[in-house]
Amino acid sequence: MREARRTIRTMSAIQNQNPEIREVRGRALPLPSNDIDTDQIIPARYLKAITFDDLGNHAFRDQRFAADGSPKDHPFNDQRYAGASILVVNKNFGCGSSREHAPQSLLRFGIRAIIGESFAEIFADNCTTIGMPTATASKEDIENLMSVIRENPALDLELDIENNEARYLDFSIPVTQKESARTVLSQGTWDSVSLLLKNREKTDETARALPYLNHFR
Repeated sequence: MREARRTIRTMSAIQNQNPEIREVRGRALPLPSNDIDTDQIIPARYLKAITFDDLGNHAFRDQRFAADGSPKDHPFNDQRYAGASILVVNKNFGCGSSREHAPQSLLRFGIRAIIGESFAEIFADNCTTIGMPTATASKEDIENLMSVIRENPALDLELDIENNEARYLDFSIPVTQKESARTVLSQGTWDSVSLLLKNREKTDETARALPYLNHFR
């Protein structure tokens, strides 16, 4: 009975963790370099974790720390960007293996949105399913934004999901998002597990009508 109650509470919590995401605002963290792959974001040895809870501690582990545990010169170790929630990247971010642990580690590190020149498609889709927008901008705009952040790490950056804009200081730059991702984020329908739970009666009805589940001989 205790386990059943725990399951019910967990399902209820999932149903309530699907907010509409129309904008993300916060301090930014620049991460220059093209083709940063998912093995750099979260090394393969951490994929055996049973839950994603602790992955934030291991984001960019091998880029951030030497073998003896001493910190390297890496933006994620730079205290000027401590508490930043918007990551700014260059081209083809999240390429390589399609591991969902990569965006999960960034989310648990504190990142809530990513703006870059381009993203690996599967990585961007994995970000959407956990409510973390990915938006693209021109190379020139990204380079200028990174430069401004380095000069003023405390600046406030706003990603406007609905209007496809990123705003900082007195500037605004156009950004592009996958339309399906922009829609589910702004409507609060990005969490597929939550949608299944909210529509459990319809799901059960469909399952009862499937012959390979009920009438297979």
